[in-house]
Amino acid sequence: MEKMGTAEPNFEQLFEEKKRARNPLVPVGALVTAGVLTAGLISFRRGNSQLGQVLMRARVVVQGATVALMVGTAFYYGDNPWKKPS
Repeated sequence: MEKMGTAEPNFEQLFEEKKRARNPLVPVGALVTAGVLTAGLISFRRGNSQLGQVLMRARVVVQGATVALMVGTAFYYGDNPWKKPS
């Protein structure tokens, strides 16, 4: 019976730590999204539905921008899946 460590010689390479690229605007966008969402929910609760609708639409825009930042950062710093390994 083989030992667990010798079954796959490249096992350690599968879990190599990748260099993480961090965009400082992503957490800011997440906080702004949460803030606008909270303000919108509070305005709905207080009965101001027009302001609540405006804030919910603003939340969608801010959330979309945050997701676009995440995707853009991953695309810019990520590996190219179409590039052949050298």
